[in-house]
Amino acid sequence: MRSLLYGLVRRPYRQLKAMRENPLAFQQRWLAYLLRQGAKTRFGQAHRLAAGLSYEAFRARVPVRSYEELYPWIERALQGEASVLWPGRVRWFARSSGTTNDRSKFIPIPPESLRYTHFKAGRELFATYLTLYREDTHLLEGKLISIGGSHQISHVGPHARYGDLSAVLLAQMPAFYRLFRAPELEIALLARWEEKLPRMAEALLRQRRSIVGLAGVPTWTAVLFEELLRRTGAAHILEVFPRFEVFFHGAVSFTPYESLFQRYLPSPRVRYMEIYNASEGFFAFQDQPESKDLLLLCDHGVFYEFLPLSSWERGSLDEAVPLEAVKTGETYALILTTTGGLWRYLIGDTIRFVSTRPYRLRIVGRTRHYINAFGEEVMVENAEAALRSACEASGAIVRDFTVAPVYLEQGRRGAHQWVIEFITPPADLADFTAVLDRELRRLNSDYDAKREGDLALGPPQITVVPPGTFHRWLAQKGKLGGQNKVPRLSNDRTYVEEILALAAVS
Repeated sequence: MRSLLYGLVRRPYRQLKAMRENPLAFQQRWLAYLLRQGAKTRFGQAHRLAAGLSYEAFRARVPVRSYEELYPWIERALQGEASVLWPGRVRWFARSSGTTNDRSKFIPIPPESLRYTHFKAGRELFATYLTLYREDTHLLEGKLISIGGSHQISHVGPHARYGDLSAVLLAQMPAFYRLFRAPELEIALLARWEEKLPRMAEALLRQRRSIVGLAGVPTWTAVLFEELLRRTGAAHILEVFPRFEVFFHGAVSFTPYESLFQRYLPSPRVRYMEIYNASEGFFAFQDQPESKDLLLLCDHGVFYEFLPLSSWERGSLDEAVPLEAVKTGETYALILTTTGGLWRYLIGDTIRFVSTRPYRLRIVGRTRHYINAFGEEVMVENAEAALRSACEASGAIVRDFTVAPVYLEQGRRGAHQWVIEFITPPADLADFTAVLDRELRRLNSDYDAKREGDLALGPPQITVVPPGTFHRWLAQKGKLGGQNKVPRLSNDRTYVEEILALAAVS
C-alpha cells in the first residue's frame, strides 16, 4: 500500500520538474490558452481579445486593474450572467477580505481554476514533500489537520454559492483526498469559529495517534494549539500528537511566529513548508529543504506580470514586465491573468526574486501595507525581521502586532507606534525597543536616515495590549477565520486607534 501511494506522486513531481526547467515555455502556453478562452467572454469582446494575440497587443488592450476596478465585471457574474470574465456561468466564488477591509472580495472560482491552479499545485506540493522526505515520513499513513476560515457555504442566489477559499476547496475536493484530512467535514464547515474551535479540539483529540501534520495560517494554528494544550495539560503539541512531522503554512509571514512554534513543536524532526496561495490562485511553494525561497509555479493556470514597486508608487501601471524580464533583488507588485477570469489583476502583494534559474522568490509584503509616513519606506519584511531579532535577544514571544505612524506635530517628533500582544513579554521593554530600532536601522537605509539625530523620526513607541485583544478586535469586525489577517503596517492610524480603544475597556 505504501509503495502504491508513493507511486501516485511520481507524475506530479515529474510535471513540476519539467516546469522548473522550462518555465517561460509554460507561461507562453498559458497566455495563449487564456486568450483563447477570453475571446469567448463579454470582457474579451469589450477588450478585443483573440486567439493568437501577442503579449504586446494584450497589454495594450487590457489595462492593469485593482479589485475595485474589476468589480463591475465580477458583479455581473455574481448576478448570474454567463461568460462575463470566463466562459460559462460561474457557480462558485471565494469570499476574501484580504486584510480587514470592510468590503469583502468575491473571486470567481470556475472549474478550471480548481483543476489547473489550486488542486494541481496542492498535488505537486505534497509530491514534493513526499519525494524530499520519502525515507522519513508517515504523511500518507495519517491525517493532516486543515485549518481555514469559517468554512460556511452561502448562496449568492439559485445560480451560485460562495465561502472562504478553504470552504470552496473542501466542498469541491475529490473524495480520495478527504481520507487524509481531519477533522470531519461536519466540523470543518461550521460557520462560527467560537463553536468550531472546541469541537475541532475534541475531534482531534479522539484522533491524536493519527495526526501527522497541519496545513493552516500560523495565527489560527496558534489559537488551536493553545486550546489543545489547555484541554490536555500537555507541555507542548508533540505530547498531544506524537507523530506530528510537518506544518504547511501560508497567508502571513512565518517570521514573527518562529519562536512561538519552536515552543509548540520542540523537535528538529518537525518540518515547515511555506506556501503562497490565495483566493486568486496558488502561486508558489517551498521546494528545497534548507531554503525558505519559494518556487514560482508557472504551469498552473496563471500568466504572471510584474510591476516594479517604484512604478506602482508613481501610478505608472503600463511599466509591468513579463517573467522573462524580471531582475533579482528588485521589488515587484504582482499582476495576474488567471483561469478564474482575472485579467491583468493587481493582487496587492509585493515579491522579490532571489533567483531566475529557476524562478524563486520571497514575499515582501503588500502594496498597501508598508509605512512611508516620513519617507522611511519600511516594508513588512523589515518590520518582521527586526521584531524577530528583538524577540530572540529578549526571550519574548509575540502573538500579534500592528504598526502605525505617530505623526509629526508641533513639539512632537514623528514615530512608529508598535501595538503588541505578547505571549511572553520581555523582561526589559526598553532593551526590547532598542534592539527593534537598531535592527530596523540596519535593515532599511531610508529608516536609518530618518532616524539620524532623532530629528524627523523618533524611536519606536511600544504599546503592550492585554492577551486576546487582537482576537476580540477581529471578532468585533466579524473577521474571525483563517482568511482574515491583522494588518501589520499602515500609513494611517485607523486600525491602531480601534485596537487601543478596545484594549482600554478590557
